[in-house]
Amino acid sequence: SQVSFEEENQNPPAVGHWKPLMPSKGDKEEPEGGCQDAGGVDEPQSTEQLNVSRLRSSSVEIREKGSEFLRDELHKAQKELKLKDKECERLSKVREQLEQELEELTASLFEEAHKMVREANTKQAAAEKQLREARGKIDMLQAEVTALKTLVITSTPSSPNRELHPQLQSPSKAGFRKGHGRNKSTSSAMVSAASQNVAPEPVSRECKEVDSILFAEFQAWKESPTLDKSCSFLDRIYREDVGPCLDFTKQELSELVRVAVEQNTLTIEPVASQAVPAGKVAAEECGGPKKCALSGLPRTCKHRIMLGDSGNYYYISPSCRARITAVCNFFTYIRYIQQGLVRQDVEPMYWEVMRLRREMSLAKLGFYPSEM
Repeated sequence: SQVSFEEENQNPPAVGHWKPLMPSKGDKEEPEGGCQDAGGVDEPQSTEQLNVSRLRSSSVEIREKGSEFLRDELHKAQKELKLKDKECERLSKVREQLEQELEELTASLFEEAHKMVREANTKQAAAEKQLREARGKIDMLQAEVTALKTLVITSTPSSPNRELHPQLQSPSKAGFRKGHGRNKSTSSAMVSAASQNVAPEPVSRECKEVDSILFAEFQAWKESPTLDKSCSFLDRIYREDVGPCLDFTKQELSELVRVAVEQNTLTIEPVASQAVPAGKVAAEECGGPKKCALSGLPRTCKHRIMLGDSGNYYYISPSCRARITAVCNFFTYIRYIQQGLVRQDVEPMYWEVMRLRREMSLAKLGFYPSEM
């Protein structure tokens, strides 16, 4: 378009041939003269038409070029818009992926935090349980040490304590010492005190011979004493002595008694000398003064037992009491060996275990002292 304008500028129109559109007042006579020169007017009109056609062609060309330019710009803008749309779509996908990863990470962090809290609570509960058990054991050991000190102090050469020196008792009384009667810790200490200080002497006119198998099992157990029934030493005693001795007619109650004896939570108390505490008035009393709760037979019951802290009392006959006491004495002695409170050689400890096994066998067969 600029080129066409330049060409027009290079060819200026003829001067002096243009006819004014509005004639002036002094030119009233010019039309007459113009009529005379009709041949000279055609040339300026053709030049004017040529210029107009040129202007029209240049404007058309300008419009075409302008439209073409605009179309190019539009195509460019559309291409850029498509590229931006693709970029926006890619960024939106990246944002969605990041949001999903963030949600998964948050969920995993919360789950891990909850898991850690649960583990911490479990460990805390276990630690508190161990602390309570340790405190209970400490209290029990302190009570037993106090009882041992009392026994040792009250025994003098001139007036020996017969509970501390069982060899001074008659054979029948030495075979059935009180255990788990009024107080578990004190009675247990009384049973173990004899084995700690003086080895039991054989009954007169009685011969003994060590059984090699039983002695080997006891020696193996003594190396690492435990209350686990899986070891050969305790497994044999459970099968041959403890199980039969605590096998009563009432099977369900017998099992509860066995568990209480193993856990050292069984209490035996006389019926006449000790009344039920005020807080245990509503406690269940199975059996009765004239009926044994373990055997179910009509017997005169002078004692009753309580399993743990349940508050339920069960009347038992003298025979059942002798069987339970024999097993309790055995468990008390092996607990003291496990805790390192019995300081003797292996053989005296073995014979004490055999004596306690004999007590269980006799009690199972129905033998018990009259004071039961």
